[in-house]
Amino acid sequence: MLGWVVTFLVVALIAGVLGFTTVAGAAIEIAKVIFVVFLVLFLVSLVLHLVRGRGTGPGPL
Repeated sequence: MLGWVVTFLVVALIAGVLGFTTVAGAAIEIAKVIFVVFLVLFLVSLVLHLVRGRGTGPGPL
């Protein structure tokens, strides 16, 4: 998912240099949204990992 963010940032930078301000603005907004989604999913994953602990399988018999 971070790869998409970097891709849209590069597109925005190239579009900005070439003078396509509306394309650059749209690419920046898409990159921001994708980054926020990534951040939320990362935090949820981190919290779930901390709550469940290290082992996910059954305990010793």
